[in-house]
Amino acid sequence: MALNWCFPGIRLAWNSLLNTIGGDMVSEGFTGYDASHIQVLEGLDAFRKRPGMYIGSTSERGLRQMVFEVADLAVNELLAGHATSVDITLTSDGGVCVTNDGLGLPIDEAEGAGGPGLEALLTHMRPWSALHRRHEVPLSFCGVGPVVVNALSRRMTAEVRREGVRWVQEYERGKAVIPLSEAGPATGSGTTIVFWPDADIFGTAECSFDGLVERFRELAFLNQGLDVSLTDRRRPGESRSARFRFPGGVRDFVVHLDGDRVAPTLMDTVAVEREDPRMAGVMEIAFRWCGSREERVRSFANNRPTDEGTHTAGFRDGVAAAVTAYAREHGLLTASDPDLGADRIGQGLTAVVSVKLDRPEFQGSTSGVLGNSEVRDCVGQAVQQYLGEWLKKHPEQAAAVVNQVVQDARRD
Repeated sequence: MALNWCFPGIRLAWNSLLNTIGGDMVSEGFTGYDASHIQVLEGLDAFRKRPGMYIGSTSERGLRQMVFEVADLAVNELLAGHATSVDITLTSDGGVCVTNDGLGLPIDEAEGAGGPGLEALLTHMRPWSALHRRHEVPLSFCGVGPVVVNALSRRMTAEVRREGVRWVQEYERGKAVIPLSEAGPATGSGTTIVFWPDADIFGTAECSFDGLVERFRELAFLNQGLDVSLTDRRRPGESRSARFRFPGGVRDFVVHLDGDRVAPTLMDTVAVEREDPRMAGVMEIAFRWCGSREERVRSFANNRPTDEGTHTAGFRDGVAAAVTAYAREHGLLTASDPDLGADRIGQGLTAVVSVKLDRPEFQGSTSGVLGNSEVRDCVGQAVQQYLGEWLKKHPEQAAAVVNQVVQDARRD
């Protein structure tokens, strides 16, 4: 197994102590190690020698991450208000084309990069501190952006349309083969990046259309106004496409998650959208109950799927507090009954809990748990206040929901 450090700059691979990923943990005859066992990988060498460290694998999953890395640029420009749509096409010659109608990536000289901004973006690592703020969509696996895609592609073409001029630059395996140059007049503005994954790295692996559909649909739910189209033209006569835009945001997501439920819903979908400076971010939460015993809760931090965390803990705290207060006020819980715990309110619950933070902190073996401690109180207080007021304004639905929660808690 090879250990590589996922930081900008030099990559270190402890090759002689540990064999390649999937191999034996210790090489035969190993008696110790010194500086001669350390291999220094600079620039694009790190990506090509250890691609799995940056995109997860060299199978279908890795190819999917390649698409996300490039789409990241186009989607974030749309969320910033500079574009109206993003189009991704899987082409018949094995390429992937990502285009938007934004301002166009910068073509002027990038300070300290020795070349235009476009080339710097496609050949230089971005600093980690500049990634994954609340207004960005982190589609990528390790946050290295389109640089890794360029390095792992046999060819890449970048086209920028700015101020009536069309600019083009070609790359091969991460290196520019021609300088950025004018290629005639442009209609409109925007950026198009086309890349062809290197078969020497990915072999015959193909990107899953369904896998892309799932993630882009998810992002459209989490970001109101995001308009994404996906087209698969890899096989003649078998073209397929999908387009995603959900004006209802997380409300629509909850309805989608309940699409196959047969039990009737007990209430309208409740949505809590609030910015809280204490957690330096915003929360977007939607939920409802139905007459089922199954819980369906999906959680996200900065558009990234999470395995629970302080945001979901706060959500459960807030729901439990609001339902308990209502149940006591209306005699559904007696003085001798304990408060409803956060683990007692989930049966029949469908929820999407999304937070977008300036400084997210992830924990756990897979970094899938949100750890920002202040988020729990912020989310809990917001949900308790909003749901408490909602229950008072909707007595019939409130009675149905609270009765089910109380009965399920007593049954368990």
